[in-house]
Amino acid sequence: MVNQNLRIILKIPTLKMINLEKLKEEYDTISNQLSQEDITRNSDKYAEITKRFSYLEKLINLSKKRDSFLKEKKNLSAILSDSNEDQEMQDLAREELSILDSNITNIDEKIEDKIFEEDESDRDIIIEIRAAAGGEESALFAATLFKMYSKYGEIRNWKIEVLSSNDTEIGGYKEIVFSMKGKGVESHLKFESGVHRVQRVPVTESGGRVHTSTVTVAVLIEPKEVELKINPDDLKIDTYRSSGAGGQHVNVTDSAVRMTHLPTGTVVCCQDERSQIKNREKAFRVIKARIMEKMQREESVKQIDKRRVQVGTGDRSEKIRTYNFPERRVTDHRINLTLYRLEAILEGDLDEIVNSLIKEERKKIYEAKGLV
Repeated sequence: MVNQNLRIILKIPTLKMINLEKLKEEYDTISNQLSQEDITRNSDKYAEITKRFSYLEKLINLSKKRDSFLKEKKNLSAILSDSNEDQEMQDLAREELSILDSNITNIDEKIEDKIFEEDESDRDIIIEIRAAAGGEESALFAATLFKMYSKYGEIRNWKIEVLSSNDTEIGGYKEIVFSMKGKGVESHLKFESGVHRVQRVPVTESGGRVHTSTVTVAVLIEPKEVELKINPDDLKIDTYRSSGAGGQHVNVTDSAVRMTHLPTGTVVCCQDERSQIKNREKAFRVIKARIMEKMQREESVKQIDKRRVQVGTGDRSEKIRTYNFPERRVTDHRINLTLYRLEAILEGDLDEIVNSLIKEERKKIYEAKGLV
């Protein structure tokens, strides 16, 4: 039965379309290189080639196993199409064919995952959510998105830490910055950068009219210490008294921190912790991530191939998704995917959207690598 939630079906390359012969040729070429004396003498080159050889060997072994499954499937199909075969033999072949189809599907997924193993990094990220157009309603939806990502992270056993937040009187966020750590966090959430649009009747609206508000999301890679060195002399650090929605927990000491990276003009404010030291540590993590993003964005402009395989631009000004409450509809505009189960998605059930985005990116990478 066709999934009624989908407006269009994504055309994802299957393994029948992928040119695995190209990878087999590379495997044979590297195998020959490993026996060459000039390669074995160069330790760095040898280590690089052996790593690639090991990767391709695993892929080729999976491919050989798949070929044996396909050969077995051909034999079983011949039995089913042979009118002279007895019914018992055909029933047995039909049963084995069903199991075999499942095995082929599983190994196809393993091969696809292996092909993209080198393209999908496993890095920790920092997500920034900011209210944009829509005032208080936008701030409330920023809180909704934070809850959505938090729920998704809990489902996948990721660690979530709030680094900075600026909340409103009625439970929204003008801005919230948080880190997410865990296996596959970057490859699953890197597509979330951009403008998220919400269409609903605001709680502050007495006339019952549907309003449109927007929230911006930025997904930043959290740099490792060896990747980005910041000169302490390039940082200006100001301290001030925390402010917020009010209440007994508002700090009465100068524990809030405003950190400015002078060469780039990047500014980060952190006030969530009562300790100035902890606020400094969190501000430094965020400022490093923002500087790294700026460097990567400038580099990607120079890399035409990298831009070609992106699903969307990754720019926080690009409208990527609409959440329509009256219709219970979520639409991702980059891949024309529409789902009518808004409540479940906002509770963290993002797999269908995320997996569709991953497959669309993989399709583009297939094409860029010449594997189709």
